[in-house]
Amino acid sequence: MKCVMIIDKELPIGLIANTTAVLGLSLGGNTDGLIGPKVENKDNYTHIGITNIPIPILSSTKEQIKEIHNRLALENHNDITIIDFNSLAQKSKSYCDYVEKLNNTYLDDLNYLGICIYGPKKLINKISGNMSILK
Repeated sequence: MKCVMIIDKELPIGLIANTTAVLGLSLGGNTDGLIGPKVENKDNYTHIGITNIPIPILSSTKEQIKEIHNRLALENHNDITIIDFNSLAQKSKSYCDYVEKLNNTYLDDLNYLGICIYGPKKLINKISGNMSILK
């Protein structure tokens, strides 16, 4: 299995950080076995488990992110987890506010700050293979 985050390269650094944090939390909360167990160091201090897979952060345009998201969503890839962070979520004051706005918005009307895709390595590479690391 492989995971990548694809982030709008035009976002300011603060929104990039926020977008990747939201996507990472959502991925970890929805994917069993992705977070390793707690680990003690030599001083017996316990460190909370972190992700046990690498997560490359790739850059793209907002248009390409939307195209990838909507294509994957409409193709019903049961073997891929797609997590998005869209402008409605970013501008919402609460989760309830976000849910209410999202319930009244069509898929094609959403704009994405970033997406996270997790699935079979071959398929994820096919989708993201030509993208560069976000710098």
